Amino acid sequence: MPSAVSPSVTNPFNFGMIGSTDTHMALPGSVDENNYWGYSPSATRVTETFNSTVNWQMNAAGYAAVWATEITREALFDAMRRKEVYASTGPRVTVRFFGGWDYESDDAYRHDLVRVGYARGVPMGGDMTDAPMGKSPRFLIRAVKDPDGANLDRVQVVKGWHDGTGELHEKVYNVALSDGRTEDAGGKAMPVGNTVDVANASYSNSIGDSELAVVWEDPNFDRSQLAVYYVRVLEIPTPRWTAYDAKFYVMKLWGLGSLSEEIPLVTQERAYTSPIWYTP
Repeated sequence: MPSAVSPSVTNPFNFGMIGSTDTHMALPGSVDENNYWGYSPSATRVTETFNSTVNWQMNAAGYAAVWATEITREALFDAMRRKEVYASTGPRVTVRFFGGWDYESDDAYRHDLVRVGYARGVPMGGDMTDAPMGKSPRFLIRAVKDPDGANLDRVQVVKGWHDGTGELHEKVYNVALSDGRTEDAGGKAMPVGNTVDVANASYSNSIGDSELAVVWEDPNFDRSQLAVYYVRVLEIPTPRWTAYDAKFYVMKLWGLGSLSEEIPLVTQERAYTSPIWYTP
């Protein structure tokens, strides 16, 4: 079982990840794309949104998700201290992420996945050390869609590592793809598709999956190199807040064609976890 104790050498970049609303509207939790009020009283809705070079670039906001043992102040802060937290750009996507050496492929589909995750490894925010000879880290991952939101497109693991010369590298792995898709020989996956009707600011959950789960093993692990892993979960494309505003305001006044082409009307919401670090 990996060590849950931080390595003796302090890593100043050993951070957890959260996503939180950064607005000045005194409206807590205003994160829905279809109910975005702007980020300040002087930059709300269409008058500023579509006549500004900056405001349309603002995202609707995000959530900080915390895996606490109970809903108490003490438990919440304990979870944040151990970095068992993750971020969402808005949807209430549920993500579990564990790292260890002994997970089995079938563990991803167990009803007691969380118990197995803790018993055989460390959760997001944890540390893995001293890799057993001949073994690569295995990651137990499960993502479940927001019950009121969009289906999932894919789950990715983002890996960073130091090579033998001290150079930094990064690689993104598609570890679970919806709709039965697989990667091609070049490691690329076909897009999940796009059901967004921009004019009506709507979409359909006819594509994607409601849940994605996998045990993924790093195929390029080097036990002598520092490494870090985190999970990114992408939803299928959905209307951005600018599309909802365009439908409500712009279409009635000027027509959709009056918008600048640089203003995005479609987005792919996501969640991203605190990392798991490996130290030789």
